[in-house]
Parts: sequence; structure tokens; C-alpha cells
Amino acid sequence: MIPETTRAAVLRAYRKPLVLEDLPLPPRPDPGAALVRLERTTLCGTDAHLWQGGMPFVELPIVLGHEMTGRVVALGAGADTDALGRPVELGTRLVWSESACGRCHGCAVLREPVLCADRGYGFRQRADRAPYVTGGLTEYCWVSPGSARLVVPDDVPATWAAAAGCAGKTVVRAFDRAGGVPPGATVVVQGAGPLGLFGTALARASGAGLVITLGAPDDRLALARRWGADEVVSVEEVPDPDDRVARVAELTGARGADLVFDFAGSPTTNYEGVLMCGQRGTHVVVGLAGPDAVAVPPGVVMGRELRVLGSLNGDVSDLDRALRFLAGNRDRFDWNAMFAPPIELAAATSALAGMAAMTAIKPVIAFGTEELC
Repeated sequence: MIPETTRAAVLRAYRKPLVLEDLPLPPRPDPGAALVRLERTTLCGTDAHLWQGGMPFVELPIVLGHEMTGRVVALGAGADTDALGRPVELGTRLVWSESACGRCHGCAVLREPVLCADRGYGFRQRADRAPYVTGGLTEYCWVSPGSARLVVPDDVPATWAAAAGCAGKTVVRAFDRAGGVPPGATVVVQGAGPLGLFGTALARASGAGLVITLGAPDDRLALARRWGADEVVSVEEVPDPDDRVARVAELTGARGADLVFDFAGSPTTNYEGVLMCGQRGTHVVVGLAGPDAVAVPPGVVMGRELRVLGSLNGDVSDLDRALRFLAGNRDRFDWNAMFAPPIELAAATSALAGMAAMTAIKPVIAFGTEELC
């Protein structure tokens, strides 16, 4: 039986506590849609950014969260298989990618769901309009018809599956956009948040010869070392961008890096990233530098024959590869070291504040009884 309402934490005003309230649920799923009872939601830096008012074009009220997994409680017609054709039924555990319209130039011509002109991120759905809850800070979540789903393997903990839904797939796509990691390549990872840490692990697992991770604070850099960074550079201890460029040059014997991934999104990240590249290196832009971004030196791009690529989130293929990467490397990397202890929905505001203050790497909201393992 489909519940009439769901308990949700609603963002009604920036930088204010989320409001716990009961939101209505549609009486039945539309064709292609599903209703899922969530098990875990992991918070992303974008959630903290939204809560702080950093994306004022997003209409309030909304339910934050776009990394979540749960079990199906209702299915619309035609929603009985996942993106790989595997059966989906009541009780099936799912993770899903954002919805895509399937009709725009990005979808129909370029065949790139991430370039959809009307991509349905969970936080784009207002909480005062049907279907009300497509975000993750809710007990029950509406999965839109255009969302590509994947059945979560039984041996993948819900927390890992949730984190794959944005952080994991975003990193996997960035590496794919770069063309992979050549054997023995020098890789620089800008940022030591969830994306930077996943990126550090993926660089190491992909056969990089030297991995350098830049970021802060020290506990994140320590985890980066555990996950494969040969060298780390603290942006707190080396606050000047040009000094960080000089440090990377020193660590690479003045040759620079083959691959530099921007997982930080600061105003100087892309300026630094281009300068950190060696000849015919590649800089992949994932983070949002903001309106005060320092200009990239085009003379360096030309003179070193660099590639500067953009990479936007990820689609269901990246999500599938992220799940397989997490499961296949469970004995090599302690994924749980990134996650904070699970908390209840009522504590979501404090979790967002912790992310904003960088005291937590990856908060976890728990709705069920699964152990963090």
C-alpha cells in the first residue's frame, strides 16, 4: 500500500534549519515512474552549496539530496526492468541517475544524457508541487519516468551505492573524458573532498605512476595518502596558487603532469591546473570556479599543446562503472573511512553545516537498519 505522505526535511530559507514536515505523495506512480523507500542518502558538496544560497536560481522550497538508494514500494507501468534489462519488482534495491527528456539535441543527437536541456536533478523539483519529493532528504522518494535505474548488487552496502550516484559517477566520467590514465602517468588531483578522494583512488587503481593530491584539511590529505596519493600538497600550508604550481613542478621534476583533474572548483583551480600540466597534458574541469575565476593562460595552452576538457556529472553508464569500481576494490580501499557515522533525518541540518565547515567529508542519512559496512 502506498503511503499518503512522507516525512521530509525541506529547505525553505537559505542558511536556516531544514523544516521537518509531511509532504504528500502521488496516489500511484505514473508510467515509467517508481516510488522508493530510502535506506541511505549521502550528502554532496552541492547540497551544502544550495543550503548556503550559492545557487539562488533554484526555486524554494525543495528537498535536498541527490545521492540515495532504497527499495521499491510501487512501480508504474513499464518500470519493471533497470537500464541493463534486469528485473525490478517490489523490494528491489535501486540507485538511479537524473532524468533526461530524450528529445532535445543533447539527448537525441549527441546521445549524451548529461547534456539534456531539461535534466531532472532532484533539487529542481519544488516541494510544494507534485510529485513533491525527488530529492534524498525524505523517507520515500519519487523516481521520475526518465531516470535510468540500476539494481544494486546484494554485496554493495547502501551507503556506497548512494555515494556512487553523484560523487562516484562524476569521477568515473571525468577519467573517461580524459581518455583514461596511461600506464605510469603523472596525475594531479585538485581537491580532497569526496570527488578528489575518489579520484585519487581511481588514479592509483588505473596504473598512474605518480599521484599528487592537493587540498585540505589534514585529515582529508591523510586519507588521500591511504587511498593512493604519493604526495600531497596542503592548500592551507601553501596558500599561494603560484607556489602550489611551483611545488607540483618540483614533484614532477619540472616536467609537469600528464593529467590534472579539477575536483575543487575554486577561483584559481583552472589557472593552476593548466600551469601544472606538462607538454601535451590534459586538464579536466569538473568543479565550478564561480564568477571570480582567474583566467586560464591561453599562451600556455597553445605552447604546451594542452587539452582542456569539461566534464559534467555522469550518466547511468558512469554510475554502473562506479558501482563496479567500488565493489571490485573493497579490499584495496577502505571506502567507509570517508563516511561519517549515519544520522537520522532530523539531524540533516547539522550534517549540511558540517559539510560547509569541512568538518565532515561525507555525511550519511540513515532511514533503515543496515549497518555501515
